[in-house]
Amino acid sequence: MQASLSGMPAPQSLSERLNQECLCITLNRQALAEALERELGDEGLCASFIRTRPHLFSNTPVFISERETGEMLRIVRAVEAAALLPGYREAVLSWAPKIACHDFGPHGVFMGYDFHLAATGPKLIEVNTNAGGAFLNALLAKAQRACCAEIDVALGKLKAEDFDDAVLRMFQHEWLLQRKTGVPKRIAIVDERPAEQYLYPEFLLAQRLFQKKGIEAIIADGRELHFKNGLLLAEGQPVDLIYNRLVDFSLDWPDHESLRAAYLDGAVVVTPNPRVHALYADKRNLGLLSDQAALAAWGLPPPMLADLAGLPRTVVVTPDNAQQLWEDRRMLFFKPFGGHGSKAVYRGDKVTKRVWAEIVRGGYVAQDFAAPSERMIKLDGMPERRKTDVRFYTYEGRVLLTAARLYQGQATNLRTPGGGFAPVFAI
Repeated sequence: MQASLSGMPAPQSLSERLNQECLCITLNRQALAEALERELGDEGLCASFIRTRPHLFSNTPVFISERETGEMLRIVRAVEAAALLPGYREAVLSWAPKIACHDFGPHGVFMGYDFHLAATGPKLIEVNTNAGGAFLNALLAKAQRACCAEIDVALGKLKAEDFDDAVLRMFQHEWLLQRKTGVPKRIAIVDERPAEQYLYPEFLLAQRLFQKKGIEAIIADGRELHFKNGLLLAEGQPVDLIYNRLVDFSLDWPDHESLRAAYLDGAVVVTPNPRVHALYADKRNLGLLSDQAALAAWGLPPPMLADLAGLPRTVVVTPDNAQQLWEDRRMLFFKPFGGHGSKAVYRGDKVTKRVWAEIVRGGYVAQDFAAPSERMIKLDGMPERRKTDVRFYTYEGRVLLTAARLYQGQATNLRTPGGGFAPVFAI
């Protein structure tokens, strides 16, 4: 096979060729800063945010083919169909916390489906609830500029201008699924110490969006909520809906006792909620989704079985299979059941005996390693490689936004020079 100028194998498609050979810088950072200032109305905060997070946004986009886009969307829809099967739900709820048995109706805003793009097709490596970055990526897409003919064509297919309306419809639908009528009057965007979170300006963007649409919105610390007389209070005022960004997925931390009580009482709409996390984002679920025999027995239609056939095989680490998994570790990736943000995940060939002892103690799955694709970028005038993953932000199986993350190391980190969030252009 002929090699390209980047030293990588010669690409087989236009998207691969562009990812390897198009080193254009398409991000206008000044336009991005101005867009943030317009949205937030705070020049100082925007300047500080961009200055202290230099690797949050990549200067270059990622290209994918229409074929890959279609394949990823079919995988998303197959996963969501599987999650509706009684057999699947029974299996999932058998290990889920008891709070997940309560179904108040909401489907969960901002599902995140993360893919690696392989020669044999996209590989779903993870499903996340409360996936971060959507608001920032929508703004990033609007700040991109065309610098060559190929990118100009791709920009014509970008739908970021529809993002705000789609988000409002999503939250309204979540409300109606539980309340059946009316609209939420006050929304709280909730996280632990929200002002200290790396993506804090995203909370401000969400708040601004709600306010522009006439909905009162606040940003609140989950520790400072109070449940009193059947009402969940934030800053002393009732809250109708929680946009949940907490990583306390089962709401069982002592600091979140009030939120848990209000949720179980049905006093507030919480999205995403513990049930959504249990059905989709527990890493053990990947074992079910990669088990073709189980899915077939539960009644998943053959076309959807075919869509999920390429999922990386995933198994729970147990004392019975630990020795075999250790021997095979170089081809595996290890993830905690309730992990988030790539924390405590390990590439098998990097696992030490100390880490392995931690993994074997329990709470981990082993997933067949699916190598990420690569994107060539220009850094300090020189071409360099970065790993790439692609995230679909979805609601009820529909894509709200597509973004990529460029990085080095074992997993995405948003701290790699030349890396960060990048817009995705389907061509």
